[in-house]
This record gives sequence, structure tokens and C-alpha cells, in this order.
Amino acid sequence: MKLKTTLLSFVLFISFYCHAQDWKTYPYTPSGSLVSFSEDEGRHSTEPIEWWYTTGHITGSLTGNNYSYMLSYFYYPTQGYDGFRILNLTNDDTGQNYFDTKPVDYDILALDKLDIQASSIFIPKTESWKNKKDGNNNIIPFEYDLFAATSSIEINFSYNTTKRPLILGDDGKFDQGLNSYTYYYSQTKNEVSGSITINGISENITGSAWIDRQYGSFNPLEDEKYEWFSLQLSNGMDINLWNLFTDNNEIPNNLNYKILSAYVDENTQYTNADFNLERLAFNCTPEPVNCYAKKWRLTADKNNIDLVISVLHLDSEVQLPFRFYEGSTTITGTINGVSVTGKGFAELLHSYEKPNLTLTNPIDDTFNSSENITWNLNNEDDGNPLLYDVAYSIDNKQNYQTIAQGISETSFLWENPDIPTGEIIWFKITAYSVDLTLETTIISSSSSFTLPVDLFSKFNVVLFPNPSSSALHIDLNEVVADINYQITDINGKILLDKNIQNISTLNIDIKLFKPGLYFLKIRQEKKIMYTKFIKN
Repeated sequence: MKLKTTLLSFVLFISFYCHAQDWKTYPYTPSGSLVSFSEDEGRHSTEPIEWWYTTGHITGSLTGNNYSYMLSYFYYPTQGYDGFRILNLTNDDTGQNYFDTKPVDYDILALDKLDIQASSIFIPKTESWKNKKDGNNNIIPFEYDLFAATSSIEINFSYNTTKRPLILGDDGKFDQGLNSYTYYYSQTKNEVSGSITINGISENITGSAWIDRQYGSFNPLEDEKYEWFSLQLSNGMDINLWNLFTDNNEIPNNLNYKILSAYVDENTQYTNADFNLERLAFNCTPEPVNCYAKKWRLTADKNNIDLVISVLHLDSEVQLPFRFYEGSTTITGTINGVSVTGKGFAELLHSYEKPNLTLTNPIDDTFNSSENITWNLNNEDDGNPLLYDVAYSIDNKQNYQTIAQGISETSFLWENPDIPTGEIIWFKITAYSVDLTLETTIISSSSSFTLPVDLFSKFNVVLFPNPSSSALHIDLNEVVADINYQITDINGKILLDKNIQNISTLNIDIKLFKPGLYFLKIRQEKKIMYTKFIKN
């Protein structure tokens, strides 16, 4: 009986495994896809730009060191070369990195399979990335050999793809940015074996890798800048994530600019724009300054995604052929309410600027408190919604008192000013990112402060006589349940401060006041009214 049970279990396992691996054959065209393997692993001669990209996380068998790496080949003829190669390797335990970008010519660039052979006077050895072959010189589906070298490092890896390819946009082609299109697929899980050599010392490695393939008209050197992420999660789900920015730093809510493509399991994958990516923190490089996001929160209703993505190293900026961030990430959070962790990579071509502000009111030598304090943000960025603090000084900018904090609008109405007319005032506006990394402060020119004198008439409230030698009479135009009134002199000193209920007419004795100018403020629920009067 035990033997029968064991045999049945074995048959079921083999049946399931064979079904799960039914894609691991060439030719292979996913259902409804415009992408076919191995043909579309090769060069597409009709497309203007194309690249082969892989990242991975590996561990050395001798040292136990953890490494992350990126290798990318671009076909993009320029300056007499066929394209360029980027090879980055980082020791994730120490932070030591080895970054190298070189122009290359492609001695071999097959059209029907993956067979890249790259060389130039700038790289020490001929490099290659190709389909692995068996003893009969036949291609082994979804297995690859990679070799690349710089003056400091060499990588010699074998890949075995273990998950069905993720076809972005469902059929593998979609519009990207304003005017471009791309063909796109990812191989989100590849077992890695082989060796690395650093400064002449070699060791074997094992680990996991990601492969990305794009070809079409979208050009990262010229088109919209972006933030891109690969996420490999502990629950077996993988995510390819894009946010593109327009030239005005906007992120339109459509698939041209927002792309989340998910491998959920062997039978389920999807692409949509229904997610939110919130930047939680930023980092600026030393001179010359470039500021990148370094922490994000990804949320989406589908599969109840709530993940925090954090870069592992801050100094992972690639300098050539242009400046961008490329580095490993860590991931924590939940999927459908269940905790997950993960590893990934971030490629950040979009950088952020410190806020650029212009004060728009006050801009002359008088400020009336009935007006809003206003300012313009001249470099808005959807990826960095700013917060603002508003403060004022009446001692020639020596000290400031905050009157608004953490507001998101570029306008503020000071509803209850506590300084008198005639005071010289300066306003300070501070704009900052959520983590205070990107911050700017502007200060207004000096202005003479005045309280509004027309708000009584605005609310059909009448004060008489004015000037007066003995009393003020205020007609409130209705029965008021509860009001507070306050009289101050020109120095801001409070002379009267009273609460009164259920009145429609207010009489105030001012016989003991000295002759001069005074200010009256009446507060009724959320309504505040100001005026001034003269005591004879």
C-alpha cells in the first residue's frame, strides 16, 4: 500500500512539474503575446534602440559575502560604436562598489536567438551573453551563459530561468511616455551559479537574477525620465514597476506613465496603472548635486499591496553615459494582509530639485491681514508633494513666530493676527519634502502691517459714531448667540476683551480711553470682523 501511495505521489509530482514547465521549450510564444522565444531574445534590426539587462543578488561560497550586480548591453549606435555596456558590482556587506561603463562594438549580435559578443579597446576581454547549448550544439531553452570584465572584476555566470516569462502590457507591446512605444518582457527568477573575480581573487557564487528586455522607440537617454523597480517577493510574487515623469514633472495616471506588471503565480500575471507610489525619503549626492528618492511606499488595491521599498546603498550613482542611480533595494510589507519581504533593484533617472519659491503677496510695503499670504512653487514635482510653514517677524528678522505648519497649499489666510496696525513685519515661507531633505526658505521684504477696515461693511455690521468721545454703538444686523469683542491700541495692547450672549446691538463705553486710534475685533463663531475707530 505504501509503495502504491509513493508511486501515485511521484506520478502526480511529475505531472504537475511537467505542466508547470510546459513553457520551457523553444519555440515558445505565450498566449496572446507578440513576443516569442528564442527569436525575440535576439536583435531586432527594425527597432532603433534595444537593450539586454540583468540584475542579481549572489553570495560568495568562500567569503560568504553578499553581492548585487547589474549588467546591461545597449544597441544604440553613437560616436562610432554600436552601443555601450554597463557593469556594476557592489559588495552589499561592505558597500564597496565597482562601476564601469564602456562603449562597445558587437562582433556578434544574432537576430534569431540570444548571442551577444561585445568588444572594444576599452574592455580587457571579449564579453558575451548567449543561450546555453547542449553537447549536440542545440540551444537549451531559457538557460544562458554570461561573461563580462573590467580592469577590476570579472563575472562568469550561468542562468537557469525558473519562472514563466512576465509579458508586460499583456501582449508585450505598449506605448511608453508621450510619443514612444516599447516591446517588453521580464524573466523574473533565474538561478545563478558561476564565479566572480575581484582584483584577481576568484570565488564561486550562487544566487538569483532578474532579466529585462526592451526594444522599440523608447529611449532612456532622450525620452521621459523615470523611476523603475524590480521586486522579487518572498511569497513568490514578482513586480515590474515604472513611474515616468513628463517634462513638467507630472505623472499622468495612465499606462504610458504608470506601469505595474505582476507575476502572481504560474498561471496569473497582469499589467495595470492602478497603484500609488509615495516617496518617503530623498538623498542628494555630493557635488555635483543630484537628488534621488531613496524610500517609497507602494500601494495597490489589487492583491492589497502595501510595500516599502528602500535602497540599500546611497552611493550607487552611475556617471556614464549619463547620471542616474542604479542599485539594490530591500522590500518589506504585506500582500493580501500577509507579511512579505523581498529584494530588488531600482533604476532612477528622475532626480529632484530643492523647492524654488517666489513670494506673490505681500510684494510691496503694505500688508493687509484680510489678504492671503501667497507664494508660487516654480518647480512642482508630482513625485515630491511639498509641505509649507509660514512664520512672521516683527523684530527685523531676528526671531520668527510660526502661524502655519505643514500646510500643502501655496496660500494662507492669517485669521487672527495679534499685532497692531503700523507694525513692520516680515514673512518667512519654508517649503520642504516629507523628510526635510529638500528644503528652501524665502523671506519677504519689510511691510507695514494693517488690519482690515472693510470687514464690518462686508457683513452688514455698522459702527457709529466714528470718531466718538464717549461710546461706540454697533448694530450686528441680527441676534447673535455668542460673540467676543476686543479693543487694542496702536501698540497692540489689549484694553478690552469681553464675551457677550444673545444680543443684536453692542454698546461700548470708551470715555476713559485716551484720544487716539484704536482697533476693534469681533469674533462670531468662525467669522472675524475688524475695524478701527478714533477716540476724540
